[in-house]
Amino acid sequence: MNSPLPVPAARPLAASRPVKRSFTLSGHRTSISLEAAFWDALRDAATAEGVSLAVLVGRIDHLRGDAGLSGAVRVWVLDYFRRKSAQPAA
Repeated sequence: MNSPLPVPAARPLAASRPVKRSFTLSGHRTSISLEAAFWDALRDAATAEGVSLAVLVGRIDHLRGDAGLSGAVRVWVLDYFRRKSAQPAA
């Protein structure tokens, strides 16, 4: 029998309501609604990549194809940290 995955203690599940933020992408204003944990992870990724949050969201927007932007950001964040965890420690 598999043991349950531990629940991170950093943020209670009740705090998972989406938070909306606005950006200008390619000259157009748009809003993204993400849960606080995704905003935190996206900010961490932007810092690690040496770019602003707006630049990173713009890159994701450029790559997303037909996907909605909020969903594309969530998938990008998940993929980013999966790839980071798979890299050998330096």
